[in-house]
Amino acid sequence: MYTTASVFFKTLAHTGITHAFVNWGSDHSAFLEDLHRQRIEHGHTLIEIVTCPSEYVALSAAHGYAQVTGKPAAVIVHVDVGTQALAGAIHNADRGQVPVLIFAGSSPFTANGELRGSKNEFIMWIQDIPDQAAIVRQYMRYTAQIQSGRNASKVITRALQIATSQPKGPVYLWARREVTDEDVDEATFHSTVPPMKWPSIAPPALTPHAVETIVTALSNAKHPLIVTANPGRNSAVVPLLAELSSVLAIGVISCAPSSIALPASHPYHLGYFFGGKLPYLPDADVVLLLDVDVPWVDVNDNMPHEDARVFVIDNDPLKRTFGWSHIDADMLCAADAETALRQLIHAVYASDASSYDANIQARKQTLDTSRAAWQAQLTLSEALLAPDGIMPSVSFLLGALRDTVIARTSSAGQKVIWLNEAASASGLIWNHIGANVPGSMFMSGGTSLGWVLGASIGASIGAKVAEKDIELVVSLTGDGNYLFGAPESAFWVARRYNTVRTLPNLIVISTFQLTVCYMCQPFFMIVLNNRGWFSPKYSMRAVHPDGLGSSVSGEKLTVGFGQEHNVDYAGVAEAAGGAWAQQVARADELKSVFAEAIRVVTQERRCAVVECVIESI
Repeated sequence: MYTTASVFFKTLAHTGITHAFVNWGSDHSAFLEDLHRQRIEHGHTLIEIVTCPSEYVALSAAHGYAQVTGKPAAVIVHVDVGTQALAGAIHNADRGQVPVLIFAGSSPFTANGELRGSKNEFIMWIQDIPDQAAIVRQYMRYTAQIQSGRNASKVITRALQIATSQPKGPVYLWARREVTDEDVDEATFHSTVPPMKWPSIAPPALTPHAVETIVTALSNAKHPLIVTANPGRNSAVVPLLAELSSVLAIGVISCAPSSIALPASHPYHLGYFFGGKLPYLPDADVVLLLDVDVPWVDVNDNMPHEDARVFVIDNDPLKRTFGWSHIDADMLCAADAETALRQLIHAVYASDASSYDANIQARKQTLDTSRAAWQAQLTLSEALLAPDGIMPSVSFLLGALRDTVIARTSSAGQKVIWLNEAASASGLIWNHIGANVPGSMFMSGGTSLGWVLGASIGASIGAKVAEKDIELVVSLTGDGNYLFGAPESAFWVARRYNTVRTLPNLIVISTFQLTVCYMCQPFFMIVLNNRGWFSPKYSMRAVHPDGLGSSVSGEKLTVGFGQEHNVDYAGVAEAAGGAWAQQVARADELKSVFAEAIRVVTQERRCAVVECVIESI
């Protein structure tokens, strides 16, 4: 017997989705029944089901999966309450522009047994709300109700078509229980739509006028600057940006990035910035903003000088979903970064280089000096300890971590994925780790903290699905963020699915094949423990620099945990998921602890969590 749920799973598999991160409820009876039908008929399910005791972890895992693979996963949650429990992960998926299909069941619409799946528990009256999709609609690229198994495949495929078109993002589908349990005949079950006829929107390009104008301006400028953040969501962009920067000798800075746009080792890479006053901007006479949400904060005296020419290339240069966003610009271009960079590079090679060669030579000398000064600052900061002379500074810690990963991996750190969610320390992580490989460091792209725990699961699964040959996943977070991310749920999932197994039989359904279940590999997590949340204290000081609270402890400000009320962060992971747990508070012990953690992850095949005690807020 086939139902709408049968069509649902078959369509997901047919469109290339390999994993669903789920939190089941009373609305999913047809799904649970059909999954066991699949096991009986095929020996396994069509897509891999990853049970997540926290909806936030589920969506964060799908987020990390999509960042590593470039492809969507599915998330299945329970009626209105499960939709609400997705919480800030919805914001992250939206702002991070990650494709993900979210499905939620809904309370039955019949109450007297008229249809299979009719209301039969008291909760089904309480959970029956007027507009379930309204909970998430403003964050979604598309919302729709599946109203029959007869067209369910089309609704699902349309949702994925939108989710994977720029600007990418989450989509939300829902259905009443009677609908998911509706019988469908074999013809309906086997008539899933062909995905190749439902493509994503082709990437938009720059107009010829825009190409000519931007290349001319960049070539003739004395101090051009590229400000970027997110084009590296597409790894193909990274070598193109490197080429444009090299050919025209243009400095590149990244402002609050979610992915690598330019290798840290590139000679014209000038650093990562998260707020504050930007260097290089005051001197720039031409500025190219490439896929960056917030290039600078105006109140920090960050405006380019009045004669500077500013060009914006972005999949949404007006930031239509932001309450306020504006940049004084000469040209706004809605274009795909990869496509636009290819056009600009082609135009540069077709131009008369002799007319601006002197400019380029002068710019190279300036950039060499600027980069050398920045690198010297990083090196100096990595030698500094905390004021007590015993604990590490964050910069010292990150240098020790980077060096240990390089020394303890066979790829010298080149086959490592880094996940960065340390809030006030995020910029330090980008600058000191210095990742070079496209797609090897990520942030959520949003601001809901706790993402990194679930994302560590999704990224490790995604690396296997995408066959990236990754040696190690390293995640960095703060103590406050760690608690936001439901660590007891995340580490339970990590241990429960820490396997890779080959399926016993090859199954062929239409044009797709499924032979291997890719599951979670263990990861290494560092918790930076400053005994609280520094970010709200930082924000208060910025507004009230001489205020009454500017010099008191985080605990008195109610943003800190104090010295005596700390959680055993690593111990939580050990209790929930059997992780190797360690606390370190001495700078001279960091490298040995990090080395042992890496050994545990790579050889014992279990997660490792190291709590690093740093200066308290």
